[in-house]
Amino acid sequence: MLRIDWRSPAAYAYTKNIPAAGFAWEYLRRNDDYREDFISASLDADGKSGADKLEVFVRRWGLRFSERSRRIA
Repeated sequence: MLRIDWRSPAAYAYTKNIPAAGFAWEYLRRNDDYREDFISASLDADGKSGADKLEVFVRRWGLRFSERSRRIA
C-alpha cells in the first residue's frame, strides 16, 4: 500500500517534470486490478505459454514496450 497523502499537492509535485509515460506508470502502478493482473500474468497457473499470457496482459492494459536495442556497446 502506498504511504503518501493523496490529498497533499506537495506529494505530487514531481509529476510536473516527468514525461507522459512516467505519468502513466504512476497512475497504473496504483491500480489494484493492474497489480493483480501483473501477478497473474507472472504465474503459470492457467497453462498458457508465457508469450500468450504476456500478449493478453499487454492488450488488456494497452501497454507498448519498445524493442531492446540489439546493438552491443
